[in-house]
Amino acid sequence: MEDFFQKNKDNMNKLTLALIILGCFAFLPSCGTDTKQEADKQIPASSSIDPADAKPQFGGRLTEPALAEPMCLIASLSTDSASHTVADKIFVSLLKYNKDIELVPEAAESFEVLDGGKLFKFKLREDIRWFDGKPLTAEDVEFTYKMMIDPDTPTAYAGDFLNVKEFKLTGKYSFEVRYDKVFARSLITWASDILPKHILENEDLNTTKYRRNPVGAGPYKLKEWVPGRRLILEANDDYFEGRPYIDEIVYRIIPDLSTQFLELKSGSLDSMSLTPQQYLFQTKGAGWKNDFQKFKYLSFSYAYLGFNMESNFFKDVRVRRAINYAIDKEEIVKGVLLGQGYPASGPYKPGTWVFNDKLKPYGYHPEKAKELLKEAGWIDSDGDGILERDGVPFSFTLITNQGNSLRIKSATIIQNRLKAIGIEVKIRTVEWAAFVKEFIDKGRFDATILGWNILQDPDIYSVWHSSKAVPGGLNFVRYKNAELDDLLEKGRSTLVQAERKVIYDRIQEILHEEQPYCFLYVPMALPIYKSRIKGLKIAPVGLGYNANSWWIPASLQTKPSLQQ
Repeated sequence: MEDFFQKNKDNMNKLTLALIILGCFAFLPSCGTDTKQEADKQIPASSSIDPADAKPQFGGRLTEPALAEPMCLIASLSTDSASHTVADKIFVSLLKYNKDIELVPEAAESFEVLDGGKLFKFKLREDIRWFDGKPLTAEDVEFTYKMMIDPDTPTAYAGDFLNVKEFKLTGKYSFEVRYDKVFARSLITWASDILPKHILENEDLNTTKYRRNPVGAGPYKLKEWVPGRRLILEANDDYFEGRPYIDEIVYRIIPDLSTQFLELKSGSLDSMSLTPQQYLFQTKGAGWKNDFQKFKYLSFSYAYLGFNMESNFFKDVRVRRAINYAIDKEEIVKGVLLGQGYPASGPYKPGTWVFNDKLKPYGYHPEKAKELLKEAGWIDSDGDGILERDGVPFSFTLITNQGNSLRIKSATIIQNRLKAIGIEVKIRTVEWAAFVKEFIDKGRFDATILGWNILQDPDIYSVWHSSKAVPGGLNFVRYKNAELDDLLEKGRSTLVQAERKVIYDRIQEILHEEQPYCFLYVPMALPIYKSRIKGLKIAPVGLGYNANSWWIPASLQTKPSLQQ
């Protein structure tokens, strides 16, 4: 790594100045935790640690829960977080983010940025092998690029690759890509998984067995997948950055946070993401302090209430604004998150350069909500407490996924608040796979509560551009706005942060005015791990960036039963 930075110091300095670190986010200074330190981390007394266990050792099993089963382990063919979480362990990319949210090489040995950021020359490492022993070469990168731009490829992530004007192989382990104009996400594009040409080039990506049995080059291989129950990954002895310390990672599919907590207490899990209730009140005492380590940091994510713009209930912007006025976001943060988070006002993390802090929150004003609904023609003409328009009662179904208690509790609060202004809300929870395939992807919903990860670059083209308002697209609320489209295109065509700031401030103004989403909250991440898992550290990027270096002392390398 040091050799890379020495050889590419000038290029990296120029690129950093040009991209201004591509919108890397800083942590809120007032989030209640020093983000450079581990929060609420509890370590067992040193007297209980065998001196032989004080340094990293190979072996052991880490068992983690998953709320949903992965849909596909080729990440570019899926949009669910469960698939990406597992696939990230199996595949490698040219570039990756380090602990400080900076793009650094992974499969790339070096790269050059030329012609003002329109030409990139990459040199790959020559010591990377696929799981079957075949070398990873530039032809695999070329295959991945061509696969991503193929209109028959079922992917939501083609956009970045379509901006490439020319891809050219220059050797077995080298290639160059040219853009006809500056593209702000040009480097981020190459932080995507590289796929094996010799495995997938003659496969139907919709039906291939490799969707569930992938051949990668990452730190872990898929060992077992028992549908509906678990996936087991085993360490890749031939991983080019060095074999991970932990032998196996088990993902147990447990679609309920309360059940996950019971399994954690029983010793069947090594970790989970705690709810605020669990974090604040249910993980106290000597036993928890000795046997577990807790962390807290502001997450790179937000939750939202999304309106289907093709629904007759939500086509009128006055209705969407009225609902925002009728929802008390502070009530949700206090009642659902127990103060472990912040109200959201847009798609960016508070405290970052791109966040528009000049937007005035709607606030909780139910009387304004009633006035707007009346203006939009919604009146309770029969005195039953439910508004009507043209004889149709304002009664809609709000859907979210099963197992996420925070979203379900938020839905209940929203249901009560909207009832007070004459809107009937019916809540429906659906198992994750069916939720995505049958409802979200097909646009078969009135409104939904979901969440997005906040990416390191502010480009949100894939979620908000009109071209993505198609079945299976990420703009599944079907919001279309010509000015927004133009801004999204401009925002990804400049590298100057000051110019991008103006563009993305206006993008946030449009979303604030139009309210296709009612942005709800940015939560704190509240992970907990058994104390036997060593090497965990919090950094600006969060927790997990150094997971391949985590280890378990030999005396604690027990492997719990998998008969659950």
